[in-house]
Amino acid sequence: MREPRSSRRREKAPPKPLDAVRLNDLALHYVARFATSAAKLRAYLVRKLRERGWEGETEPDLDGLVARFVERGYVDDAVYGRAKASGLMARGYGARRVDQALRAAGIDEPIRESLRPAEYEARAAIVSLAQRRRFGPFAGARDARDREAAAKLRQKQLAALMRAGHNFDAARRVLDAATIEELEEWVTQGAGES
Repeated sequence: MREPRSSRRREKAPPKPLDAVRLNDLALHYVARFATSAAKLRAYLVRKLRERGWEGETEPDLDGLVARFVERGYVDDAVYGRAKASGLMARGYGARRVDQALRAAGIDEPIRESLRPAEYEARAAIVSLAQRRRFGPFAGARDARDREAAAKLRQKQLAALMRAGHNFDAARRVLDAATIEELEEWVTQGAGES
């Protein structure tokens, strides 16, 4: 008796091992689909080589391939870093988290240093995060009867702001602000300090 059509599975042939042409095509396809850094492209190619193997006559020249892509402008660490940093800042992350993300992407120290947010940007990011998460004055009126619960909530909010990469003083300032206008004024003052 024949198996039903749904239970018959077609066996997939394993992917062919990579050679210089396939490796170049794989890298080209990757940079066409994703904004990336040179280090991330290299890590992707290493992973693909590990998964599929290599059938070239000589060892693959990953550094040369990545260097060609950088030279042609397909990969630009400064552009990638700027986009990544501005995206994280817009989501409310602080300078420490931005630096960690750029470091993980393999962005060099001079580029990371040039992308460190100004005081105004850091203040605007923490206020944006507080607004989105409804921390501090964005929480609205709360019943202050249970001091212990309020203290625990404040500690949780403080920890969340710190995990987002903001410094302690800025996090405390946001949580202690009495009004939203007070925070807006604080952010504006940061523009003068940058």
